[in-house]
Formats: sequence, structure tokens, C-alpha cells
Amino acid sequence: MDWGSFLLLALMAMFTPTLLAAVTIMMLLPNPKRLMVGYLLGAYMTSITLGLLIVFSLHNTAAVDTSQRTLGPWQDIVLGLLLLVIGYVLHSDRDARLRERRQRHKEEKEAKLASGEVKPSWPDRMLGKGDPRVTFAVGAALTLPGVSYLAALDRIADYDPGAVPTVLLVIGFCLVQLTLIEIPLLGYAFAPEKTQDRVARFRAWLSRNGRRAGIHLAFVLGGLLILRGVLELIFG
Repeated sequence: MDWGSFLLLALMAMFTPTLLAAVTIMMLLPNPKRLMVGYLLGAYMTSITLGLLIVFSLHNTAAVDTSQRTLGPWQDIVLGLLLLVIGYVLHSDRDARLRERRQRHKEEKEAKLASGEVKPSWPDRMLGKGDPRVTFAVGAALTLPGVSYLAALDRIADYDPGAVPTVLLVIGFCLVQLTLIEIPLLGYAFAPEKTQDRVARFRAWLSRNGRRAGIHLAFVLGGLLILRGVLELIFG
């Protein structure tokens, strides 16, 4: 097996818009450590379980082959186009009226919450408490095998290293795939004060530069997704 391409597939699976967005959102919420632990456990459950199921029994089926060669690339292209549209809307300030309405709604909701007229929603209460059950469910639902993961599983199955090495390769791929959320958690474990300080600085930076960063991120990720989808359609 080409180990270099296998690692490249794992790195490609790591930089997904869904994971980037999830990590960013959890860092902005109270108790990000507990939220990320829940998300990571849910993501491990889905990715490892489905990965083992596919590599041992489904890697030669038409469903997996079809998702690798057609559905995945078109998903990348559609999502990339959507991100480009979002970036354009943010850059052109065409969402100004929507932001104003949301700000008014937010102020009204905060006033009602303060007066006790309404209670926070169940998700708000869970996230506010740092309840990892919510993010466990989110991580489990969002970490479905993508094209890069399916391609890696197909290579593992073709290589056929044996049962134990196969399990270790699948787990290793999932570990690399979720590095963006594992690194902050390692920071909380071994350098909690420094990590907390960095998270606080990240929140402050994002409050000042969030819109501009969102525009650049939408354009970059959108372009990369479209490029990856087109290349997979041509060479896949």
C-alpha cells in the first residue's frame, strides 16, 4: 500500500468544513472542553464503527463504489459553490438587513429571558451547561465517511494486511481525521491554563475579526472543495 497517499487521504479528511465549524463553535461556547470531549466520542463511535463495517464487508459493493466516484465529488462541488455564495453575500454586505433583524430578535429574546417571560430552549440549556450528550449526538451524526475515508478504506481492503492491522489502520485514520479537535483537548489535559488563555484570546480575536475571517474562510474552503470535486470526477 502507498503509505504516503494513505496519510494524504487522512489529512484531506481532517480539513472538512463541518469539523472546522464544529470546533470553532464549541470554542465560543461555555465549557468547550466538555463539549469537545462529547463531540469526539460521538465522532469516534461513528467513524470507527462504520469504517470497520465497510472495510470488512462492504468495500466491494456498488453502493460504496458509487459514493466514491459520483456522490462524493458532486457533494464537494455543491458545498463549495454554497460556500462561495456565502462568502460573496458576506463580502457584499447584502445580509445587513438580516443581521439587523437577528440583532433585534436577540435583544428581545434576552429581555424576555431576563424578565422570566420565556425559558431557554433545551439545546441552549444543555450547551450552556457544557453537557457533552448534545455534542456526542452531533459528532456521531456529522462524522459520516466521506470520499477520502472511503478511498482509504478501499485501499486497506485491497492491501488486506490481516484483521488486527486492519483495525489499527482504521483507528489510526480516524485519529488523524479528528486531529483538529484532539489537539485542543490535549492542551486542556497537559497545559490547561495556557490552553484556556489561548481559547479566550481566540474568542476575543474572533469577536473583532469574525466577519472578515468568515469571508476568507468561505472563499478558500469553497475553492478547495470545488477543486477537489472536479479532480475526483476527472481522475477518480
